[in-house]
Amino acid sequence: MYLEISNPMDYHVALYIRLSKEDENEGPSESVTNQKSLLNEFVQQHRLSVYDTYIDDGWSGTNFDRPDFQRMIGDIEAKKVNMVITKDLSRLGRDYIMTGHYMERYFPEKRVRYISLLDGIDTGVESTANDITPFRAIMNDMYAKDISKKIKSVKRDKQRKGQFIGGKPVYGYKMHPTEKNKIVIDEEAAPTVRRIFGMALEGVSCRQIAVQLNAESVPTPATYAGLPVPNPGPYTGLWSSERISEMLQNETYIGNMVQGRTVKVSYKSKKALRHPKENWVVVKNTHEPLINRETFEKVQVLVASRKHTRSRTYDFLLKGLIFCHECGYPLAVINRKNAAGEERLFFICRTYQRFTKAGVCTCHSIKEKTVTDAVISKVREVCKAFLSPSELLPTAQDAVSQARQENALEGELQALQRKIDSLTATLDQMYMDKLSGILSDADFQRIYQKVKMDRAQLEEKRKELERQQESPVPQEDRARELVQRFIDSVPTNRELLFSLIERIELSESKEIYIKFRFKQLNFDCFGANS
Repeated sequence: MYLEISNPMDYHVALYIRLSKEDENEGPSESVTNQKSLLNEFVQQHRLSVYDTYIDDGWSGTNFDRPDFQRMIGDIEAKKVNMVITKDLSRLGRDYIMTGHYMERYFPEKRVRYISLLDGIDTGVESTANDITPFRAIMNDMYAKDISKKIKSVKRDKQRKGQFIGGKPVYGYKMHPTEKNKIVIDEEAAPTVRRIFGMALEGVSCRQIAVQLNAESVPTPATYAGLPVPNPGPYTGLWSSERISEMLQNETYIGNMVQGRTVKVSYKSKKALRHPKENWVVVKNTHEPLINRETFEKVQVLVASRKHTRSRTYDFLLKGLIFCHECGYPLAVINRKNAAGEERLFFICRTYQRFTKAGVCTCHSIKEKTVTDAVISKVREVCKAFLSPSELLPTAQDAVSQARQENALEGELQALQRKIDSLTATLDQMYMDKLSGILSDADFQRIYQKVKMDRAQLEEKRKELERQQESPVPQEDRARELVQRFIDSVPTNRELLFSLIERIELSESKEIYIKFRFKQLNFDCFGANS
């Protein structure tokens, strides 16, 4: 599988072994032993000198703060190690960005040779196995994400049963002293909550309520709960109108369990973003209400009357990826009508847009579709050159075997149905907005067609899953289907585009520069009309 290592005495080898928590049911000691046996056999065969063996037992591949991995990095920094060997690439890590960082940048810069035995990767020699390493790293990352989804489904099931699984209950409630996953009224904080609703019912605005509470030095929910503030600022410890508004719209206060309001950016990040309201998990009548329903509904009418329509935003495939080549800032999109009166999106330099009179940068105006089509064409060309189903099939087969669970299809079907129901509700709301004049005919047609197409795609996927459920696909066929789907979807899937591409730049002369996350994929610029 490998070329002979002609100078074994020049290397001081680190044998790295990792076992994830998901593998523990197979027996951690046996798995570690097997990895160690395979690595030792290789070094003995090639007469290599082992400096140390590094073992992270029970650590996820998406986390690079593993104790022994960091100890190995310390030994590399101290120039005690110049070769790293793992059983396969997934042992090094399942985060495609960090795995690529170590393979493509860190190890080469430190003159460290990396070998993955089962994948046939050896950065010390020229090999076709090295060429598809970026895609193998991305697939490892995809399947780590798949496992994370399975774990999330367990938590989601508890939420649907009305069980509280958060860390701290909403302000005004506390954990039940004896029953797990249940909340009760906190009599110390409850009067403040009732007062806030009472003031809102009297017509006092959220801003005025916050001002009044701050003037009386009433502790905020975070202060009351004793929660630490990572980066305290001038407004730390003060009530805000946003906090008041959020409390006034929280159904928890009328006895409904509301969870799933935030979602983590990804399975490898602790940062969380707000979830759309239609995706929240709301279970009615799970605990004692703090506010009566009549008061709550009256307050909702008052809060809704103060809302204003937000400015329009546009979604496009390259959002977050495309920048101005000259000034380096992200490109903006604007909506213009052509000669036929049809609306079209155009890229424009944000710097030029904001500081036109100052003569900073230039316009860069070009149709969004023109640039997107050119980028997709180039990415297809790159994928065709580097990807082949036969080379990726073993990775897919292993991942399918690891991630397979009895209820996987059922969970995916339920998730798809929720998304379909959500899009249906969106279409209904859009129609009502159109009738009431909130949404113009042009906006309605543009958004309606997109949402309708998205729902049709989800319904087709649901039918396919239902067919699979009735007649399960053999594991090997499933693996082949995953590989082909991966290859076909790379150029037009936002998630996979972000996996492959770090940055796209557009110049004033309409030249496009693509910076891939993996150095062997990079190439010179090309024209937007090429």
